[in-house]
Amino acid sequence: MPPVSIEHYENFPVASWLSPPALRPAIMAIYRFARTADDLADEGDATPAQRLRDLADYRTDLRAVAAGQAPSTRWASRVFVPLGRVLAEHRLPVPLLDDLLDAFEQDLVKTDYATRAELIDYCRRSANPVGRLLLHLYGIDDAESLRRSDAICSALQLINFWQDFTVDGPRGRIYAPQEDRRRHGVEGQALLSLEDSPAARALISELCDWARDLMAEGAPLARRIPGRAGWELRLVVQGGLHILDKLASNRFDALLRRPTIVASDAPLLLWRAVTMPADPTNPRREGTAR
Repeated sequence: MPPVSIEHYENFPVASWLSPPALRPAIMAIYRFARTADDLADEGDATPAQRLRDLADYRTDLRAVAAGQAPSTRWASRVFVPLGRVLAEHRLPVPLLDDLLDAFEQDLVKTDYATRAELIDYCRRSANPVGRLLLHLYGIDDAESLRRSDAICSALQLINFWQDFTVDGPRGRIYAPQEDRRRHGVEGQALLSLEDSPAARALISELCDWARDLMAEGAPLARRIPGRAGWELRLVVQGGLHILDKLASNRFDALLRRPTIVASDAPLLLWRAVTMPADPTNPRREGTAR
């Protein structure tokens, strides 16, 4: 997976050529755990009730391997046998893995959010654990680094939401909070129906500003982490910011088309990673025509 991808649960580096080689098996085990759970929640034609049962079984297997016991055979070879080794070797915090499953379950029963605080609480469980798990592998656990990691991961999750209106709408999910929608006079059904309008674009613009501010809060972490991991994080941050730039240059028409990172973006992202300031408290806002 490219280090600048910000797909859901792929907004972190996974065994790419920049990841520390010694940690690649652990990073891949975490990725497979999250990716498989995401597929249980979203892929295929299972009913919501069946998805919830599958996730409950998945959680049972997690608790089994965390206790040093054998998991069921359903996901053993691909997910839980490798994860069990990583849990034992690196003493991964199991509650963070539990939080990820809690977020997947929430997506099956909650399709709208009243406030930004409610949505950030979802991000706390859906995205932030990934960053904290990686910092754990890198041996980083100070409060400032954890706070900045949470800001980066929440920003990436929000960017994924603002990138994915055309994906989430058909699934009946609205992540733009009701308080923001009311302020702009945008009905939830209009977002579900992908009805483009000046009000909807103004809403999306403001939501993108929110995500950009969160990313600016967390971005200095990328300059604090040494070696390969730091460069990986710089590219992740720049990939997220570049999606925001694309949304802006498209005049926030996210209800009509979904911006993506493509191969031709790589030179610009590499340049921005190399020249990334130590404390980008006022990040560039390119192409911000409203």
